[in-house]
Amino acid sequence: MKENIISQENNHPSNSFNNILEETLREGARRLLQQAIECEVDEYIKMFDSQRGDDHKRSIVRNGYLPERALQTGIGPIEVRQARVRDKTGNSKFTSAILPKYIRKTPSIETVIPALYLKGISTSDFSEALEALLGSNAKGLSPSVICRLKETWKEEFKTWNTRELSGKRYVYIWADGIYFNVRLTDDRPCVLVLIGALPSGKKEVIAIQDGQRESSLSWRELLLSLSRRGLEMAPSLAVGDGALGFWKALEEVYPSTKQQRCWVHKTANILDKMPKSVQKGAKMMIHEMYLSSTKQAGLRVFEDFISLYEAKYPKACECLKKDKKELFTFYDFPAMHWQHIRTTNPIESSFATVRLGQGRRRDVVLGKLHYL
Repeated sequence: MKENIISQENNHPSNSFNNILEETLREGARRLLQQAIECEVDEYIKMFDSQRGDDHKRSIVRNGYLPERALQTGIGPIEVRQARVRDKTGNSKFTSAILPKYIRKTPSIETVIPALYLKGISTSDFSEALEALLGSNAKGLSPSVICRLKETWKEEFKTWNTRELSGKRYVYIWADGIYFNVRLTDDRPCVLVLIGALPSGKKEVIAIQDGQRESSLSWRELLLSLSRRGLEMAPSLAVGDGALGFWKALEEVYPSTKQQRCWVHKTANILDKMPKSVQKGAKMMIHEMYLSSTKQAGLRVFEDFISLYEAKYPKACECLKKDKKELFTFYDFPAMHWQHIRTTNPIESSFATVRLGQGRRRDVVLGKLHYL
């Protein structure tokens, strides 16, 4: 089953991790638009709450939904449903300002992603984001509706972050701490992220939690939370930077999981301890270590690197040697998986877009992260 984990993903476009972020953004946009539509209807009905018939019941009420329709956007079709509103008196007719009756595509589809995910969707700029989604003629939502939407996102994140994980099996997991330029305390907290690959080949976010990147206690709390919620089967391999407190926590909670150090992080750490005049050659040798066709060939390049540079650059070589075993673990797994499990790129690439919104309020950013 493990042999199929990445190959199946590559052979099936819908399972490709390169498409997962786009699919996730599309789902986030769909939820946002559907929530906005629901809030618009609720606000309209509330406006006429005092209008009652002889039976003291509301004259204006919900009346089911119109057939689902697809809006064409820059990230593909988004399926939405428009609620029906019934006026028992026949004196008024509800028309959505957010979703006009015959609209089939967004007027400004090129700006959907920047507006929704890079703007931060705060109260002050929500009207601007909505205008980018639906065009300059769209009316903005009231501050009260915006606050309701944000509370909904927080509740969704809370529910997702405590979901049941019984029966889940992640063959590979990637761990990293994502920093944002939002300083709330002096010790620079970050967001701890775990992404996992299922036996089917699909990658998904396992957990997102506030914590300290180098703190084993923070990572232990996260892993124990997963275990309590039913994630009992240990992953075969975990991938991450050597500086993480994650490794000590992993050994306590899932001691059978093998460890793989990220070659991208390791390369940067090694070159940082060498002068620029030799970095180009050193980098080529490092690349050859993890791009070799066999583990033995990679280890030979490792020994050549130590022999060539240790006398003049002992700190760089020590940085390489201290994680020797964990750097070459990926060679023990199927060759078709190597490019995926020797770095933390699944996390880095996924959160690159989110980082662009890091200047916004941190609670707003966190409120969107679980959609990734």
